[in-house]
Amino acid sequence: MGILDVLSQFSGGNHPEGMLEAVTTMLNDPRIGGLQGLVTKFQQGGMSGVIATWVGTGQNQPISPDQLQSVLGNEHLQQIASQLGLNPQEVAGHLAQLLPQVVDKLTPDGTIPQDGGGLGGMLGGLFGRS
Repeated sequence: MGILDVLSQFSGGNHPEGMLEAVTTMLNDPRIGGLQGLVTKFQQGGMSGVIATWVGTGQNQPISPDQLQSVLGNEHLQQIASQLGLNPQEVAGHLAQLLPQVVDKLTPDGTIPQDGGGLGGMLGGLFGRS
């Protein structure tokens, strides 16, 4: 499945406009380090089991907005919130629904692509970001 196929599955969802682009921006953020960096952040935040289900081929384990906020930190959520005109709690709620699906679709064979962080760059290129 190609990147465009992944993105098309999320368009028109019940998330605010720009939410998927915000996820892409987050994956491109050098402080996150791409998809591999996101996985590492979850592991360091005590959420190894959760992120492993998103990357793996089985059912995705849910994450609460509070757990997501704990892993990502307020700075990332505040940045996304200000871009979208939402509050950080709303962003955490939307990300808690969207991020497991995006990670799952970006790792269809249950492994992180060899480029690790380049995937975020590929997604960003679709939105005119580098």
